[in-house]
Amino acid sequence: MAQFVAAILISIAILIFFIVKLNVHPVISLFVAGVIAGTILGNPLVGTVSTIASGFGGTLTSIGMTIIFGSIIACSIRDSGAAKSMVNFFISLFKGKNLELATGLAAFIMSIPVFGDVTMVLISPLCAIISKRQNKPMGLMASMTILPLNLTHSMVPPTPGILAVSLLLGADLGLVILWGIICSLIAYLLTWVLMKGWAAKDYYPPKPEYIEGVEAAKGSDYHDLMIKEDGLPNVLAAMSPILLPVILIAVASFADMTMEEGNAVRTFLDTIGNRNIALFLGVCCGWLLAYTHKDKAMASYNKASGKNETSLSKILFNGWVGEALEVALAPLIITGFGGGFAQIIKEAPAAGQLGDVIAAVGFPGLLVPFVIGAAMECAVGSRTTAGMTAAGLCLPMLGSLGISATACAVMIGAGTMVVSHVNDSGWWVSMSMFNMDTNRTFKYNTLVGGVAGVFAGIAAAIFIMVGVL
Repeated sequence: MAQFVAAILISIAILIFFIVKLNVHPVISLFVAGVIAGTILGNPLVGTVSTIASGFGGTLTSIGMTIIFGSIIACSIRDSGAAKSMVNFFISLFKGKNLELATGLAAFIMSIPVFGDVTMVLISPLCAIISKRQNKPMGLMASMTILPLNLTHSMVPPTPGILAVSLLLGADLGLVILWGIICSLIAYLLTWVLMKGWAAKDYYPPKPEYIEGVEAAKGSDYHDLMIKEDGLPNVLAAMSPILLPVILIAVASFADMTMEEGNAVRTFLDTIGNRNIALFLGVCCGWLLAYTHKDKAMASYNKASGKNETSLSKILFNGWVGEALEVALAPLIITGFGGGFAQIIKEAPAAGQLGDVIAAVGFPGLLVPFVIGAAMECAVGSRTTAGMTAAGLCLPMLGSLGISATACAVMIGAGTMVVSHVNDSGWWVSMSMFNMDTNRTFKYNTLVGGVAGVFAGIAAAIFIMVGVL
């Protein structure tokens, strides 16, 4: 056991040192940390590297297509005007009140299959426009838009990080989606109630290029606040590339729990609810959305890419795919190496005994995944790396912790919300996209996100204790 604990502590310390102090790319940092962990555990070098390669390949097999398809869906949301339609829907729903919830809930939905960083790029101009048109405090708009996209990025599959955590733990994907949505939505609304007054005191200006030519609304009619643009899709069509995969995956999990194996309906639902098939059907919805809004899709793509493409088919089946591959490459490889590092920990003979040690000292087992997730997020900055490392540590302990794999995944996701700071790439993206300085980014990303992470962890813990999660 002492050797196992030493391997964990030393390898994680090296991982932190490489990423934070030496600014070494996570790919190399994870590989070196994995090799050192394997060496301390007494494994031969070739065997250690083979184990890392096995974990790398297994992780890419599990989530590779999901990441790529999610990136293509992001292109469809951008070019079809879907994001604007979602924001308009929530403006109308709330009758022009609490408009930070309009961009916030749109971001909450968008970030389920799409990387959080990409969602920030898509939603931040709309956030700035609403701030300008309603003279809404940008501190409130920024904080309550960044928060929900980080929550679903951290807690709701098929976002790659929490998806990889769920698969590594063997959790039911549909149940992780369900409880991730419930706990993250509770956390968002509680944090909004608690902190909206504080954030509303900051009237700093939106990013200038986002509001060029935008004037404040002259009346109080909420219709004047809506984003006026020809050819926007209706909200159901706009949400279809995002919601269809989530619904199919969740329905398939429900079928597995309620129908006998071999049932024809269950077999059909399991087929279309396979995460890769479901995400591809979401991609197809995005393509269909673009075909029905051809002019808008072509204009938006050409503006974003700087090209002058005249063939919609080339945009959809080549341009979007090529762009998605560029966006997906780094998360794909980093997640793969995270899986390799986790595999070293998972295969250690003493790994299963760590939970017994924790139980012996009386620390609540249900909090262990949350604490490890928070510690790793603070240390390495990447929610994907933090979550997968936490999952690798927690998997051998599940029996001793006394919680299900689903509960463990949700608690890890909540934990990775708690301490996002300067070593997190999303932290810097939020700073740029929402026109914040360093102090504001600590307030509206780190602090607000930390409060929400605690709320999400408390909500999940309550559901675990009452026996429903």
